[in-house]
Amino acid sequence: MIVSRMVSLFLRFAQFVCSAIVLGLVAYFLHQRDKYGVGPLGRSIYTEIVAALSVIFSLIWMIPTTSSIINYATDLFFSAAWFAAFGALVDWYYDVNCGSIWHWGGIRFRGGNYCSKWNAAQAFSFLAAIFWFASFLLGIIVYHKLSRPVATDGTHGRRWRRSHV
Repeated sequence: MIVSRMVSLFLRFAQFVCSAIVLGLVAYFLHQRDKYGVGPLGRSIYTEIVAALSVIFSLIWMIPTTSSIINYATDLFFSAAWFAAFGALVDWYYDVNCGSIWHWGGIRFRGGNYCSKWNAAQAFSFLAAIFWFASFLLGIIVYHKLSRPVATDGTHGRRWRRSHV
């Protein structure tokens, strides 16, 4: 059980990091939209809401309890929401003159252009979807391990009594 808790903690931390990065990048895109009228509004708002909710839930569920591991229905929901956000970001990428979606040469940590920031938002939204899906799978595994009946040695509560054998 300790291994599943450590894996769950790692996945929740990775979800938090990816969600926070996408949250910051999409907030920048919304600022650019407000200031210059560049970029999509609906896709950005959807991605911002998913990222904000993911940050909140991943922080809450970083507390290592069994109930934080077994929230697999919500993990599946967030995974689907992140895959939809990734699809929305990729779909808008075709409307911009950034070249091919597979061209990743322009990503920089500082500065950079609009396309490199958009690529980073796409990449981290995909990673967030993968981490949420991995939490979903871990939740199913832990749930089925906990719901399995425990084998006993046949003493039926006679732990400290003499055996009649």
